[in-house]
Amino acid sequence: MGSVPRVSITAMQYRDGVRVGDGSTDWPALAAAAASGELVWIDMDQADERFPAVAEAFHLHPLAVEDTLNAHQRAKLERYGDVLFLVMRPATYDDPTESVAFGELHVFAGPGFAISVRHGDGPDVAAVRADLEARPQVLRRGSGAVFDALMDRVVDDYAPVAKGIQDDIDQIEDALFAERGEATPSERIYKLTREVIGFQRAIGPLPGMIGGLMADDIPEDAEEHRYLRNVEDHVLRLADQAEAFRALLDNLLHVNLTLETKALSERSHAQDVQMKKVSSWAAIIFAPTLVGTIYGMNFDNMPELHWQYGYLFALGLMVLIAVALYAIFKSRDWL
Repeated sequence: MGSVPRVSITAMQYRDGVRVGDGSTDWPALAAAAASGELVWIDMDQADERFPAVAEAFHLHPLAVEDTLNAHQRAKLERYGDVLFLVMRPATYDDPTESVAFGELHVFAGPGFAISVRHGDGPDVAAVRADLEARPQVLRRGSGAVFDALMDRVVDDYAPVAKGIQDDIDQIEDALFAERGEATPSERIYKLTREVIGFQRAIGPLPGMIGGLMADDIPEDAEEHRYLRNVEDHVLRLADQAEAFRALLDNLLHVNLTLETKALSERSHAQDVQMKKVSSWAAIIFAPTLVGTIYGMNFDNMPELHWQYGYLFALGLMVLIAVALYAIFKSRDWL
């Protein structure tokens, strides 16, 4: 059997917002560089056996380290001394399967260092790094700039997810009220509702987390306050949109059930009408047949058997019974 490939890990050093080193895995040396005033940014696409050494070098809290190693955490923000620990649930939308995939992003931001660890689907950290490196004046703010940029990227990536869900809801509405004989979209509504619930769980804690950051005056300058306020506005708008999706899907489900009940009732009524027609014609045909059957018996002693007008009487009786039954069924809308 081949060996399991190790996860990707990058370590960058910055001085005054400009990169001065990369590729080093000497964690104590990187920690010393962070303590000397440089910015160290370590990124891993999964917490493997190297992460405990990173955590030890930068003195990360054991509880936060345990959460990162185990993953499967809810979105949250915690502070351990002068280190912020952030967990977010990045989301991506897959249009062919109409599904939302959730990952995890764990971020440690402390004096002179930022450590990001991704589990599953996550933001494009390389793009975030390139954007920050193109703006040294922002990167000079230190680990707070990395912390804010990663949070902002995760929130921005929610927008395509919201659009995908909105498109699916629009398609469900079109199918629901279409006049074509298509299958009812119940299963699709249930599936999309589950995706929206997961989306709400990913977004739900974020307003409180960002509000807590601002209320505790953790940002040290007005620029960071403005940055967080912008992220908070995006999050609140997405939260409102997710809540609207949930309410709309509940309404669509109710309408769908009403239409299904109506269609079932119409089919039942149509079957009932057909049954009445069949029963009516069966009765109309059976009555004359009964008369003809009786007088077709070969018995000598039958009433009116040798009567001169017996044949005409039998025919008239059959016609009279058939007409009478037809009139009765017609008056009751059975025919």
